[in-house]
Amino acid sequence: MNKHGTGPPVPPPKYLNDFSKALAAEVRILLDEVGKLRDERRALQYEIAELMQMKSKHGSGGEFAPDWAPPASQPPLIEPAPTPDAAPAPARPGWRTVHPAPERRPRPARTVPKAIAPPAAVPPLPSPVPEPPVPAWAQWRPNPLLAPTPVNASPGIMSPPLPAPPRGLFGPRTPPPS
Repeated sequence: MNKHGTGPPVPPPKYLNDFSKALAAEVRILLDEVGKLRDERRALQYEIAELMQMKSKHGSGGEFAPDWAPPASQPPLIEPAPTPDAAPAPARPGWRTVHPAPERRPRPARTVPKAIAPPAAVPPLPSPVPEPPVPAWAQWRPNPLLAPTPVNASPGIMSPPLPAPPRGLFGPRTPPPS
């Protein structure tokens, strides 16, 4: 409606529509952040509750130490200082004694024989026989000399009868569909 309340309704200005969309987006972001903070607070409260439960179980009068009590505060016993009358035993020296190593006599030089025989001549290695060039696919071709041939069965020799098909768990097997 217009100002006076008569006539057709007038849509709101475009800037108000844009502002409301931007505001709605900001509110949505803030609500997501509030939800995350709430979840973090619940997790921290749960962790604090578990720590307090652990303290009550392990503390005095708890489940694991029911009769334990902290030690009474007593002044610590001080040992009397030893009297200086007795002389302490001499301590072992901190340095170890190192004895000098005995002098070594130099080894006599090895005598080298004057005449050294020249090494025997090594016979040359025989050259390998070159293999005939074979294509890489040759290994996949069947050898015709090794082709299996069917053996003709003689009529006098009978093969053993075929075993009966195994029975199923719940009776004879169903024949396959034809």
